[in-house]
Parts: sequence; C-alpha cells; structure tokens
Amino acid sequence: MLLQVENLYVKYGNIEALHGISFNVNEGEIVTLIGSNGAGKTTSLHTIMRLPPPEAPKVVSGNIRFKGQSILKTEPHDVVRNLHVALVPEGRHIFGNLSVMENLTLATYARKDSTEDIQRDLDFVFSLFPRLAERRKQRSESLSGGEQQMLAMGRALMSKCTFILLDEPSMGLAPLLVYEMFRTLKKLNEEAGMTILLVEQNANLALKFSHRGYVLDTGEILTQGTSEELMNDPIVKKAYLGG
Repeated sequence: MLLQVENLYVKYGNIEALHGISFNVNEGEIVTLIGSNGAGKTTSLHTIMRLPPPEAPKVVSGNIRFKGQSILKTEPHDVVRNLHVALVPEGRHIFGNLSVMENLTLATYARKDSTEDIQRDLDFVFSLFPRLAERRKQRSESLSGGEQQMLAMGRALMSKCTFILLDEPSMGLAPLLVYEMFRTLKKLNEEAGMTILLVEQNANLALKFSHRGYVLDTGEILTQGTSEELMNDPIVKKAYLGG
C-alpha cells in the first residue's frame, strides 16, 4: 500500500475540519475523493503534502503513512524531493510573470539526476502537452485557462514525481479541454505508471476515469467503493451524480 490515512483528525484553529477519516491509495491506482464544498477534500490533500498553516490545518490525532512510514514530521520539500509526491493545486498557482519554460525549469531545483534525465522528462511533458512546447517562451499569465492547467501538471511532472495529487483540475475549463485533461491522466496512469489521488467537482467524470473512490461529507467519509459501485449507489447518485 502506497498511502494510508489513518483515523485523521485535523483542525483550523478551533474548528475541526476532518473527523477521523481513513482511506488508502495503492500504487498504480487512480483514486478520487468526491463531496460537496467544505467536505474536507482539499484539506486532505494539503495535510498529506504537509503544507504549513494556513494552507494546511494542524493534525490533532491519527496518522499518514507513505510506504508504511509515518510522514507527519516530514517537511513539505522532502515530500516532493524524497517521496516523489507532487500537488497540482486548485487554481494552478503558476508563476505568471515567468515563461512556460522557466516555470518548468523551476520544478527541477531539487533534482540531483543528470541533465539528460531532466531533458528526457521535459520532452515527455511536451509530448503530453504540445501547446506548452509551442508556447515555451510565452509569459505564463498570458496562457489560456486550459494551458495554465497543462503547465501546472507539467510542473508537477518535472519534479520527478511518481504520485500526483490533483485538486479540481477541471475547474474553469471548457468541456472539450476537461475530457482532454482526463484522457491525459489516464495515459499517465496506464503508460507511465503514475499513481493519482484526485479531487474533482465533476464526480461523474472523476469516477469514470478512476479505479476507486471515497465520498466525503463535512469532514467524514460516508462511503467508499470501486468507481462502478459508487456510480450505481442510489444515495451517491442522488446526492453527487445528478441521478
């Protein structure tokens, strides 16, 4: 098992945001967290990444294990550098005043492998997102929303991650670009072996492209199952899938 979240309680100040949630992600899976706004989905990702407050809340009790080892005392930069986990945050948070190429290059700052390896990964990113190659010298703030999402994903991949956390990757994108983005995620999973933990407002689409899912509501996990099981669950269909 790659990631285990065990009976996790976390707080923002005096407000408890997660109430003893437990879930896991196996290597090579796409797992999705679905739920309404305020359910605790983004909080879960930020806590896994060990982001400092105010971005992530304080862990009160419980544990997060990566390959069996607790990471509660792991610094965020070590989550990226040593565990090869990367976050594509909601809102992308690219460096708009820098070029596409500069954004991608910044993501390699902690890598200790060869220039040839870095170039190979850059070529891979450009093969996934040809538009980034076309716009490599362009200031990132001038990119479209879809192109900025591609850049945020490309930046994560340039960190040499093998496990990627994605927070609302379809937000603000046209439907055609949304499907293109999810097809790219599927390709990363099937062809590159990438493990993916996904938070997505489009629950139907997220479950269609994932292996398993968990349903969160106000900081608690209501149910879990394979994507097929959740898509056929009457309660999940009515509450989250428009059924």
